[in-house]
Amino acid sequence: MRRIKIVLAALALGLPATALTAQQIAVYRDPGCGCCEKWAQQVRAQFGRQVRMIDDTKRAALHKRFGMPGDLASCHTAIIDGMAFEGHVPIADMKRALAQRPKGVSGLAVAGMPLGSPGMEVPGQRAQAFEVIAFGPAGRRVFARH
Repeated sequence: MRRIKIVLAALALGLPATALTAQQIAVYRDPGCGCCEKWAQQVRAQFGRQVRMIDDTKRAALHKRFGMPGDLASCHTAIIDGMAFEGHVPIADMKRALAQRPKGVSGLAVAGMPLGSPGMEVPGQRAQAFEVIAFGPAGRRVFARH
């Protein structure tokens, strides 16, 4: 029903339906996860877009659709402009991937929940080192190190 309203609004404004729906960021998360909200606040601020949180206990199908290896799983998956971002991926890395659209890359992932990654900051605690992994039809490779 919501999608129909968006399409009707787009048509009334003379815009393609994708012009309105592309602005929203969908974040599929483990139900009740608090760090996902902290990460989403940073995404909302940096992208200037609405972020819709969706509680989803069965994200494996979403992971499979984007070709994400199971060992890269974290607590949430964001879909932004057709790319998947798993876990606490830094916003600068997300923006770089979206701008460059590397061939054979479906998304980026930060496995687990490293201390100090976006949304996992703890005052007075030193951040853990972590890698951002690019994944997709071309396989996987390190995209960034933090």
